[in-house]
Amino acid sequence: MPVLKFPLPFHRRLVFPAIIGISLGALAFAFVGNAGPLPFAEESAGSEQASGADSRGIRVRVIDGDTIEDRDTGERIRLENIDTPETGDRAQCRAEREAGAAAARAAREIVAGGAVTVRRTGRTDQYGLTIGFVLVDGRDLGVTLMERGLARPWRGRREAWCAADGSLLC
Repeated sequence: MPVLKFPLPFHRRLVFPAIIGISLGALAFAFVGNAGPLPFAEESAGSEQASGADSRGIRVRVIDGDTIEDRDTGERIRLENIDTPETGDRAQCRAEREAGAAAARAAREIVAGGAVTVRRTGRTDQYGLTIGFVLVDGRDLGVTLMERGLARPWRGRREAWCAADGSLLC
């Protein structure tokens, strides 16, 4: 009867991969397990139109096209990826004020139409606002506003919206 020979006994071939797996798991826990929540932890939010907290979470209020507020905590969140025209007295011209109001109206309509989640970046802006991505039913609010022509990509600093003649720069 022939004898089968393995390079290592079968049970010893399983020991090395098990040691590697346990070591990698322990290493991963050491770096991630005690780190707390990830910077992009999501939180649910209900629509601005809700009269109270609903089953999806907190209520949201749109401040302007690129800023929302958690109505329950008062935390203000500036959208990471866009810039919208200013509203009210902060606008530099009438065209900017009108475009800013249109962006805020659109943001209110979008937020009212679905479940909102906020992915915080872990950073704040110069005014102490939380920087984050706002998703409505999983879709990025900033991207939606850009697609509608109501916002432009954030380029790391505020840029003018008004031309010298008072019209809106594109």
